[in-house]
Amino acid sequence: MREEVKGHVRQAPGWLRADVVNYARYGVEHGKPRRTLHLPACTVTLFFGWGDPIRLHDPYAREREGTTWEAMAAGLCSHADISEISGTACGVQVELTPLGAYRLLGIPLHHLANRATHPQEILGHRWVARLTERLVQASDWPEACAVLDDAITSRLCEGRWPSPVVLEAWSRLRRAHGQVTVSELARTTGRSRRRLETLFSEQIGLSPKALARVLRFQKAITSPPARTLAETASTCGYYDQAHLNRDFRALTNLTPTQINKLAATATEESTPGRITSIELTPTSRAPSNPGIRRTVR
Repeated sequence: MREEVKGHVRQAPGWLRADVVNYARYGVEHGKPRRTLHLPACTVTLFFGWGDPIRLHDPYAREREGTTWEAMAAGLCSHADISEISGTACGVQVELTPLGAYRLLGIPLHHLANRATHPQEILGHRWVARLTERLVQASDWPEACAVLDDAITSRLCEGRWPSPVVLEAWSRLRRAHGQVTVSELARTTGRSRRRLETLFSEQIGLSPKALARVLRFQKAITSPPARTLAETASTCGYYDQAHLNRDFRALTNLTPTQINKLAATATEESTPGRITSIELTPTSRAPSNPGIRRTVR
């Protein structure tokens, strides 16, 4: 049977750049299952699909393991998981910044942290159904992107604004690629550690410490290759190579070497400075281990 896999990524327009990272289009027609390894990346994901559903495999959360989704809203994650598309399926994915997600979704983001739900439970059945219908009817990818621009811009106009304290702390943490302690953020913002953790839980979803770990991880996997892992650890803010290894294991249950090999064979288009997912081609499957399991359908 004929197999066709299509994918395209477009950065958000300038006026949405603070809230939306990018849009991605996916499609599989009469093909073998397409498996994607999703990495912790400090973004919130919205997926609107039609055709056969996505199967999500998350060994860290029993309620998500093996579930299927035609559409999905997934919050910030502190671990990796795998999705699978097979049969005939199409969809559009929106990657949101944490504060953009807070504005767009209008809920405390700790409700989405390390879990997924159907977008209509947050955005309403009518809004999601109308947007999906417009995406299906779009004649090409530029028109689909214009549909997303319009729908998201209108929704953001009604959204709440994040706390200036969170905006300042998150900006500082992101610019430093996680190399800022919670105590330093507290001193900078004039708030207590507990207050910062409460605000981050509501408006971002994860604690400052968990976000710092993810940001260091992303810097490590997107930086130019170093001669040794010890040099990578030093450059990216880890205490030593052992600290680097522990964080990689905690976030992905894979070693830095395994992640680097997968990233080197990545077929997904990515945003500079961030790798959110890696397509697992037949020659680049996730190693078999207790944490990241191969998808079987």
